[in-house]
Amino acid sequence: MPSKAMLKRPDPETPTAWIVERAGASGRDLLRAFGLTPRQRIDRILDRAGLAPARNWDSTSAATGPALFLRADVFYDERLVDALLASGDVLLCRDTQNAGPGEVLAARASSNLAAAADAVREDAASELPSLGPSDLVPDYNPKLRRFDPAYALDAKSEDLAETEKRIFAASYKGITDFVTKYVFPTPARGVVRLLAAAGIGANAVTATSYVLAAAVIFLFARGDFGLGLTLAWCMTFLDTVDGKLARVTLTSSRIGGFFDHALDLVHPPIWWWAFAVGLGLENAAVQWAMGGVVGGYLVGRILEGIFLAAFGMEIFTWRPFDAFFRGIVARRNPNLLLLSLGCLAAASGFGYFAVALWTALCILVVAVRIVQAAACRWRGIPIRPWYEEDEAA
Repeated sequence: MPSKAMLKRPDPETPTAWIVERAGASGRDLLRAFGLTPRQRIDRILDRAGLAPARNWDSTSAATGPALFLRADVFYDERLVDALLASGDVLLCRDTQNAGPGEVLAARASSNLAAAADAVREDAASELPSLGPSDLVPDYNPKLRRFDPAYALDAKSEDLAETEKRIFAASYKGITDFVTKYVFPTPARGVVRLLAAAGIGANAVTATSYVLAAAVIFLFARGDFGLGLTLAWCMTFLDTVDGKLARVTLTSSRIGGFFDHALDLVHPPIWWWAFAVGLGLENAAVQWAMGGVVGGYLVGRILEGIFLAAFGMEIFTWRPFDAFFRGIVARRNPNLLLLSLGCLAAASGFGYFAVALWTALCILVVAVRIVQAAACRWRGIPIRPWYEEDEAA
Protein backbone atom coordinates (compact mmCIF):
# COMPACT_ATOMS: atom_id res chain seq x y z
CA MET A 1 0.00 0.00 0.00
CA PRO A 2 1.48 3.41 -0.91
CA SER A 3 2.23 5.79 1.91
CA LYS A 4 0.42 9.08 2.34
CA ALA A 5 3.58 10.82 1.15
CA MET A 6 3.32 9.02 -2.19
CA LEU A 7 -0.33 9.97 -2.55
CA LYS A 8 0.09 13.67 -1.79
CA ARG A 9 1.51 16.09 -4.34
CA PRO A 10 4.55 17.90 -2.90
CA ASP A 11 3.96 21.42 -1.64
CA PRO A 12 6.91 23.75 -2.32
CA GLU A 13 6.22 25.55 0.95
CA THR A 14 6.24 22.35 2.99
CA PRO A 15 9.58 21.96 4.78
CA THR A 16 11.82 19.00 4.10
CA ALA A 17 12.56 17.06 7.29
CA TRP A 18 16.17 16.32 8.18
CA ILE A 19 17.57 14.10 10.93
CA VAL A 20 20.51 15.61 12.79
CA GLU A 21 22.94 13.42 14.74
CA ARG A 22 23.55 15.09 18.07
CA ALA A 23 27.16 15.41 19.17
CA GLY A 24 27.91 12.79 21.85
CA ALA A 25 24.60 10.98 21.41
CA SER A 26 25.83 8.04 19.36
CA GLY A 27 23.73 4.90 19.80
CA ARG A 28 20.76 6.62 21.36
CA ASP A 29 18.92 6.57 18.06
CA LEU A 30 18.70 2.78 18.38
CA LEU A 31 16.75 2.82 21.64
CA ARG A 32 13.09 1.84 21.31
CA ALA A 33 9.98 3.10 23.08
CA PHE A 34 6.99 0.84 22.41
CA GLY A 35 8.95 -0.83 19.62
CA LEU A 36 9.90 2.39 17.81
CA THR A 37 13.27 4.12 17.60
CA PRO A 38 13.22 7.94 17.59
CA ARG A 39 13.84 7.89 13.82
CA GLN A 40 10.99 5.43 13.19
CA ARG A 41 8.69 7.55 15.29
CA ILE A 42 9.62 10.69 13.34
CA ASP A 43 9.04 8.95 10.02
CA ARG A 44 5.60 7.74 11.12
CA ILE A 45 4.66 11.24 12.23
CA LEU A 46 5.77 12.63 8.87
CA ASP A 47 3.89 9.92 6.99
CA ARG A 48 0.71 10.71 8.92
CA ALA A 49 1.22 14.35 7.90
CA GLY A 50 1.50 13.29 4.26
CA LEU A 51 5.25 13.93 3.98
CA ALA A 52 8.27 11.94 2.84
CA PRO A 53 10.55 10.29 5.42
CA ALA A 54 13.25 12.43 6.98
CA ARG A 55 16.69 12.57 5.37
CA ASN A 56 20.05 12.38 7.13
CA TRP A 57 21.82 15.74 7.40
CA ASP A 58 25.58 16.12 7.24
CA SER A 59 28.06 18.82 6.29
CA THR A 60 27.81 17.90 2.60
CA SER A 61 24.02 18.08 2.43
CA ALA A 62 22.73 20.55 -0.12
CA ALA A 63 19.27 21.86 0.70
CA THR A 64 17.18 24.84 -0.28
CA GLY A 65 13.80 26.05 0.81
CA PRO A 66 12.11 25.45 4.16
CA ALA A 67 13.67 22.74 6.32
CA LEU A 68 12.80 21.06 9.60
CA PHE A 69 15.73 19.76 11.65
CA LEU A 70 14.99 17.08 14.23
CA ARG A 71 17.39 15.33 16.56
CA ALA A 72 17.96 11.61 16.07
CA ASP A 73 17.98 10.99 19.84
CA VAL A 74 14.62 12.52 20.80
CA PHE A 75 11.15 11.00 21.03
CA TYR A 76 8.89 13.80 19.78
CA ASP A 77 5.22 14.33 20.51
CA GLU A 78 3.29 14.19 17.24
CA ARG A 79 1.56 17.47 18.07
CA LEU A 80 4.94 19.18 18.41
CA VAL A 81 6.21 18.04 15.01
CA ASP A 82 2.92 19.03 13.38
CA ALA A 83 3.18 22.49 14.98
CA LEU A 84 6.76 22.92 13.75
CA LEU A 85 5.74 21.96 10.21
CA ALA A 86 3.11 24.70 10.26
CA SER A 87 5.20 27.34 12.02
CA GLY A 88 7.52 30.04 10.80
CA ASP A 89 11.27 30.00 11.36
CA VAL A 90 11.93 29.06 14.95
CA LEU A 91 14.37 27.32 17.27
CA LEU A 92 12.61 24.88 19.59
CA CYS A 93 14.22 24.73 23.03
CA ARG A 94 13.37 22.79 26.13
CA ASP A 95 13.86 25.88 28.29
CA THR A 96 13.23 29.19 26.54
CA GLN A 97 14.45 31.11 29.58
CA ASN A 98 17.91 29.55 29.52
CA ALA A 99 18.50 27.51 26.38
CA GLY A 100 21.92 26.22 27.37
CA PRO A 101 23.83 23.17 26.09
CA GLY A 102 21.68 20.15 25.55
CA GLU A 103 18.46 22.17 25.47
CA VAL A 104 17.95 22.75 21.74
CA LEU A 105 15.35 20.29 20.44
CA ALA A 106 14.65 21.20 16.83
CA ALA A 107 14.70 24.01 14.29
CA ARG A 108 12.48 25.21 11.46
CA ALA A 109 14.31 27.43 8.97
CA SER A 110 13.82 28.88 5.49
CA SER A 111 17.38 30.11 4.92
CA ASN A 112 20.88 29.68 6.32
CA LEU A 113 20.05 26.00 6.81
CA ALA A 114 23.55 24.92 7.80
CA ALA A 115 23.50 27.28 10.78
CA ALA A 116 20.09 25.96 11.84
CA ALA A 117 21.37 22.39 11.61
CA ASP A 118 24.43 23.32 13.69
CA ALA A 119 22.19 24.89 16.30
CA VAL A 120 20.39 21.57 16.71
CA ARG A 121 23.50 19.42 16.60
CA GLU A 122 25.83 21.46 18.80
CA ASP A 123 23.77 24.18 20.47
CA ALA A 124 25.52 26.70 18.28
CA ALA A 125 24.42 30.31 18.24
CA SER A 126 21.36 31.00 16.13
CA GLU A 127 19.47 34.09 15.04
CA LEU A 128 16.20 32.14 15.06
CA PRO A 129 13.67 33.09 17.74
CA SER A 130 13.49 30.53 20.56
CA LEU A 131 10.22 28.95 21.68
CA GLY A 132 9.35 26.18 24.09
CA PRO A 133 6.95 23.27 23.49
CA SER A 134 4.12 25.04 25.31
CA ASP A 135 4.60 28.09 23.10
CA LEU A 136 3.87 25.99 20.02
CA VAL A 137 1.28 23.52 21.31
CA PRO A 138 -1.57 24.31 23.76
CA ASP A 139 -1.32 22.36 26.99
CA TYR A 140 -4.93 21.22 26.65
CA ASN A 141 -5.53 18.34 24.25
CA PRO A 142 -9.19 18.51 23.13
CA LYS A 143 -9.10 15.08 21.48
CA LEU A 144 -8.26 13.39 24.77
CA ARG A 145 -9.99 15.97 26.98
CA ARG A 146 -7.01 16.55 29.27
CA PHE A 147 -4.22 18.97 30.04
CA ASP A 148 -1.10 17.39 28.57
CA PRO A 149 1.88 19.57 27.58
CA ALA A 150 3.67 18.40 24.44
CA TYR A 151 6.79 16.37 25.17
CA ALA A 152 10.21 15.92 23.60
CA LEU A 153 12.06 13.17 25.48
CA ASP A 154 15.76 12.38 25.23
CA ALA A 155 16.48 8.78 24.25
CA LYS A 156 18.47 7.50 27.23
CA SER A 157 18.60 3.86 28.23
CA GLU A 158 18.42 4.72 31.93
CA ASP A 159 15.26 6.78 31.36
CA LEU A 160 13.51 4.48 28.90
CA ALA A 161 10.93 3.18 31.40
CA GLU A 162 9.96 6.74 32.34
CA THR A 163 9.92 7.72 28.66
CA GLU A 164 7.44 4.96 27.84
CA LYS A 165 5.38 5.91 30.87
CA ARG A 166 5.18 9.52 29.64
CA ILE A 167 4.31 8.54 26.06
CA PHE A 168 1.64 6.16 27.32
CA ALA A 169 0.16 8.77 29.67
CA ALA A 170 -0.18 11.12 26.69
CA SER A 171 -2.39 8.52 24.98
CA TYR A 172 -4.94 8.38 27.81
CA LYS A 173 -8.20 10.27 27.94
CA GLY A 174 -8.58 12.67 30.82
CA ILE A 175 -12.36 12.37 31.17
CA THR A 176 -13.53 8.77 31.35
CA ASP A 177 -14.93 6.24 33.83
CA PHE A 178 -13.03 5.64 37.08
CA VAL A 179 -12.13 2.02 36.24
CA THR A 180 -10.44 3.01 32.97
CA LYS A 181 -8.80 6.02 34.58
CA TYR A 182 -7.51 4.55 37.84
CA VAL A 183 -7.46 0.73 37.56
CA PHE A 184 -6.42 -0.04 33.98
CA PRO A 185 -3.43 2.28 33.27
CA THR A 186 -0.60 0.25 34.82
CA PRO A 187 -1.58 -3.20 33.46
CA ALA A 188 -2.60 -1.66 30.13
CA ARG A 189 0.82 -0.05 29.74
CA GLY A 190 2.50 -3.42 30.25
CA VAL A 191 0.23 -5.16 27.74
CA VAL A 192 0.68 -2.36 25.19
CA ARG A 193 4.46 -2.67 25.55
CA LEU A 194 4.30 -6.43 24.89
CA LEU A 195 1.96 -6.06 21.91
CA ALA A 196 4.07 -3.30 20.36
CA ALA A 197 7.23 -5.38 20.75
CA ALA A 198 5.48 -8.35 19.12
CA GLY A 199 4.26 -6.22 16.22
CA ILE A 200 0.58 -6.84 16.98
CA GLY A 201 -1.57 -3.97 15.74
CA ALA A 202 -4.47 -2.19 17.39
CA ASN A 203 -6.96 -3.46 14.81
CA ALA A 204 -6.19 -7.05 15.82
CA VAL A 205 -6.97 -6.12 19.42
CA THR A 206 -10.23 -4.48 18.34
CA ALA A 207 -11.18 -7.61 16.39
CA THR A 208 -10.59 -9.69 19.52
CA SER A 209 -12.85 -7.30 21.44
CA TYR A 210 -15.63 -7.96 18.91
CA VAL A 211 -15.30 -11.71 19.49
CA LEU A 212 -15.38 -11.28 23.26
CA ALA A 213 -18.37 -8.93 23.08
CA ALA A 214 -20.31 -11.55 21.10
CA ALA A 215 -19.32 -14.30 23.54
CA VAL A 216 -20.56 -12.20 26.47
CA ILE A 217 -23.97 -11.83 24.81
CA PHE A 218 -24.24 -15.61 24.47
CA LEU A 219 -23.13 -16.28 28.05
CA PHE A 220 -25.39 -13.64 29.60
CA ALA A 221 -28.40 -14.89 27.64
CA ARG A 222 -27.98 -18.44 28.93
CA GLY A 223 -27.50 -17.27 32.51
CA ASP A 224 -23.76 -17.96 32.81
CA PHE A 225 -23.12 -14.66 34.55
CA GLY A 226 -19.79 -15.52 36.20
CA LEU A 227 -17.96 -16.42 33.00
CA GLY A 228 -19.85 -13.75 31.08
CA LEU A 229 -18.73 -11.00 33.45
CA THR A 230 -15.17 -12.30 33.39
CA LEU A 231 -15.06 -12.05 29.59
CA ALA A 232 -16.85 -8.70 29.74
CA TRP A 233 -14.07 -7.28 31.92
CA CYS A 234 -11.47 -8.75 29.54
CA MET A 235 -13.23 -7.04 26.65
CA THR A 236 -13.35 -3.69 28.43
CA PHE A 237 -9.66 -3.98 29.22
CA LEU A 238 -8.84 -4.67 25.57
CA ASP A 239 -11.03 -1.71 24.65
CA THR A 240 -8.61 0.40 26.66
CA VAL A 241 -5.56 -1.29 25.19
CA ASP A 242 -6.39 -0.94 21.48
CA GLY A 243 -6.70 2.84 21.48
CA LYS A 244 -3.55 3.31 23.53
CA LEU A 245 -1.63 0.87 21.32
CA ALA A 246 -2.69 2.79 18.22
CA ARG A 247 -1.64 6.13 19.70
CA VAL A 248 1.75 5.16 21.13
CA THR A 249 2.73 3.38 17.90
CA LEU A 250 1.26 6.14 15.72
CA THR A 251 -0.96 3.71 13.82
CA SER A 252 -4.38 5.14 14.64
CA SER A 253 -6.64 5.50 11.63
CA ARG A 254 -10.17 6.61 10.81
CA ILE A 255 -11.29 3.10 9.95
CA GLY A 256 -9.83 1.70 13.17
CA GLY A 257 -11.44 4.47 15.18
CA PHE A 258 -14.77 3.85 13.45
CA PHE A 259 -14.85 0.15 14.32
CA ASP A 260 -13.72 0.85 17.88
CA HIS A 261 -16.38 3.52 18.49
CA ALA A 262 -19.06 1.48 16.74
CA LEU A 263 -18.43 -1.39 19.13
CA ASP A 264 -18.49 0.95 22.12
CA LEU A 265 -21.87 2.34 21.11
CA VAL A 266 -23.64 -0.87 20.11
CA HIS A 267 -22.66 -3.63 22.50
CA PRO A 268 -23.67 -2.22 25.95
CA PRO A 269 -27.48 -2.22 25.43
CA ILE A 270 -27.26 -5.69 23.86
CA TRP A 271 -25.35 -6.90 26.91
CA TRP A 272 -27.99 -5.48 29.27
CA TRP A 273 -30.77 -7.11 27.20
CA ALA A 274 -28.96 -10.47 27.21
CA PHE A 275 -28.47 -10.25 30.99
CA ALA A 276 -32.20 -9.79 31.41
CA VAL A 277 -32.81 -12.80 29.17
CA GLY A 278 -30.55 -14.81 31.44
CA LEU A 279 -32.46 -13.68 34.52
CA GLY A 280 -35.76 -14.66 32.89
CA LEU A 281 -37.90 -12.25 30.90
CA GLU A 282 -41.07 -14.06 32.05
CA ASN A 283 -40.57 -12.20 35.33
CA ALA A 284 -42.41 -8.84 35.17
CA ALA A 285 -39.88 -7.18 37.48
CA VAL A 286 -37.05 -8.20 35.17
CA GLN A 287 -38.96 -6.79 32.21
CA TRP A 288 -39.36 -3.44 33.95
CA ALA A 289 -35.69 -3.42 34.96
CA MET A 290 -34.62 -4.25 31.42
CA GLY A 291 -36.70 -1.38 30.08
CA GLY A 292 -35.02 0.93 32.57
CA VAL A 293 -31.48 -0.25 31.81
CA VAL A 294 -31.67 -0.55 28.02
CA GLY A 295 -34.07 2.35 27.52
CA GLY A 296 -32.13 4.43 30.03
CA TYR A 297 -28.90 3.84 28.12
CA LEU A 298 -30.53 5.14 24.94
CA VAL A 299 -32.17 8.10 26.70
CA GLY A 300 -28.88 9.01 28.36
CA ARG A 301 -27.08 9.05 25.03
CA ILE A 302 -29.85 11.16 23.49
CA LEU A 303 -29.64 13.69 26.32
CA GLU A 304 -25.88 13.92 25.89
CA GLY A 305 -26.47 14.52 22.18
CA ILE A 306 -28.97 17.28 22.98
CA PHE A 307 -26.41 19.05 25.14
CA LEU A 308 -23.79 18.73 22.40
CA ALA A 309 -26.17 20.08 19.75
CA ALA A 310 -27.41 22.93 21.95
CA PHE A 311 -24.11 24.11 23.41
CA GLY A 312 -21.46 22.85 20.99
CA MET A 313 -19.54 20.73 23.49
CA GLU A 314 -19.85 17.48 25.40
CA ILE A 315 -21.72 17.75 28.66
CA PHE A 316 -18.92 16.12 30.65
CA THR A 317 -16.53 18.94 29.75
CA TRP A 318 -18.71 21.78 31.05
CA ARG A 319 -17.80 22.01 34.73
CA PRO A 320 -15.45 19.96 36.97
CA PHE A 321 -18.53 18.27 38.48
CA ASP A 322 -19.50 16.96 35.05
CA ALA A 323 -16.01 15.53 34.48
CA PHE A 324 -16.26 13.78 37.86
CA PHE A 325 -19.75 12.54 37.06
CA ARG A 326 -18.48 10.98 33.82
CA GLY A 327 -16.41 8.66 36.00
CA ILE A 328 -19.46 7.13 37.66
CA VAL A 329 -22.29 7.71 35.17
CA ALA A 330 -24.31 4.65 34.16
CA ARG A 331 -22.10 3.52 31.32
CA ARG A 332 -20.55 0.12 30.68
CA ASN A 333 -17.82 -0.12 33.33
CA PRO A 334 -19.74 1.28 36.33
CA ASN A 335 -22.67 -0.95 35.36
CA LEU A 336 -20.39 -3.99 35.10
CA LEU A 337 -19.11 -3.26 38.58
CA LEU A 338 -22.64 -3.31 40.01
CA LEU A 339 -23.43 -6.52 38.14
CA SER A 340 -20.18 -8.11 39.34
CA LEU A 341 -20.91 -7.23 42.95
CA GLY A 342 -24.35 -8.77 42.58
CA CYS A 343 -22.88 -11.93 41.05
CA LEU A 344 -20.29 -12.26 43.82
CA ALA A 345 -23.10 -11.97 46.37
CA ALA A 346 -25.06 -14.68 44.51
CA ALA A 347 -27.72 -12.07 43.80
CA SER A 348 -27.37 -11.28 40.11
CA GLY A 349 -30.94 -10.02 39.96
CA PHE A 350 -30.31 -7.42 42.65
CA GLY A 351 -27.20 -6.28 40.78
CA TYR A 352 -29.32 -5.79 37.66
CA PHE A 353 -31.98 -3.86 39.59
CA ALA A 354 -29.20 -1.69 41.05
CA VAL A 355 -28.07 -0.85 37.53
CA ALA A 356 -31.64 0.09 36.60
CA LEU A 357 -31.92 2.40 39.62
CA TRP A 358 -28.52 3.99 39.01
CA THR A 359 -29.38 4.53 35.34
CA ALA A 360 -32.57 6.39 36.30
CA LEU A 361 -30.67 8.61 38.75
CA CYS A 362 -28.01 9.42 36.16
CA ILE A 363 -30.64 10.38 33.59
CA LEU A 364 -32.14 12.75 36.15
CA VAL A 365 -28.75 14.37 36.81
CA VAL A 366 -28.02 14.84 33.10
CA ALA A 367 -31.50 16.31 32.50
CA VAL A 368 -31.00 18.76 35.38
CA ARG A 369 -27.63 19.81 33.98
CA ILE A 370 -29.21 20.55 30.60
CA VAL A 371 -31.82 22.74 32.29
CA GLN A 372 -29.12 24.51 34.31
CA ALA A 373 -27.05 25.17 31.20
CA ALA A 374 -30.10 26.55 29.40
CA ALA A 375 -30.81 28.82 32.37
CA CYS A 376 -27.22 30.08 32.35
CA ARG A 377 -27.42 30.90 28.67
CA TRP A 378 -30.76 32.67 29.18
CA ARG A 379 -29.05 34.88 31.81
CA GLY A 380 -26.29 35.67 29.35
CA ILE A 381 -23.65 33.41 30.91
CA PRO A 382 -21.56 31.74 28.17
CA ILE A 383 -21.50 27.95 28.21
CA ARG A 384 -17.98 26.81 27.65
CA PRO A 385 -15.56 24.26 29.20
CA TRP A 386 -14.12 25.26 32.52
CA TYR A 387 -10.54 24.77 31.27
CA GLU A 388 -11.00 27.52 28.69
CA GLU A 389 -11.98 29.89 31.48
CA ASP A 390 -8.85 28.85 33.40
CA GLU A 391 -6.68 29.60 30.35
CA ALA A 392 -8.35 32.99 29.87
CA ALA A 393 -7.75 33.83 33.52
